[in-house]
Amino acid sequence: MPNEKEYIEGLIKGSYHDFTCLYELYSSRLYAFIFSLTHAEPLAKDIVQETFIKVWEHRSFLDPEQSFQSYLFTIAKNKLLNEFRKEVNRTLPLDEHTDAQENLQVENNAEQKISIDEFNRQLSEAKKQLTPRQRELFELNKERGLSISEIVEKTSISEQSVRNQISMAMQILRKEMSQYLSLFFIFF
Repeated sequence: MPNEKEYIEGLIKGSYHDFTCLYELYSSRLYAFIFSLTHAEPLAKDIVQETFIKVWEHRSFLDPEQSFQSYLFTIAKNKLLNEFRKEVNRTLPLDEHTDAQENLQVENNAEQKISIDEFNRQLSEAKKQLTPRQRELFELNKERGLSISEIVEKTSISEQSVRNQISMAMQILRKEMSQYLSLFFIFF
């Protein structure tokens, strides 16, 4: 029976069978992770599907020597973060329910937006503590969802240097974002 590395090597070559094997190996774990954060079955299913679509589309960038699980969960986390951002920024039309229901919905959305806005403000401030290189690599990896190998290709920086810089950036940001640590861990 092939191991994960062999599945990844097959996937890189375009093997749909190996892709399916990796999907079967990880989809339930990924779904459980996303569902634990959202408690929304349709959203969790969508994110799992979108994550594996991105894996298929970017299969040529995979590195069989790197953790596929980390790569997969990073993509899913970034997709979830994007969904949260869309939800916060979405202008919701008022429905035809009672005034009380409308007011409650508006208040809840406002509270959620304030919380996310404050998190984003704090994150922007915290990122000022990073060197320009750390900030660039953090944003490419954690906010834009690029893998280490994609960053190496894009920036021509060694893989180990990219990993070290991102690790140092995460340490600094965890310290600076201590007030929002739970949100920080969800997003990054």
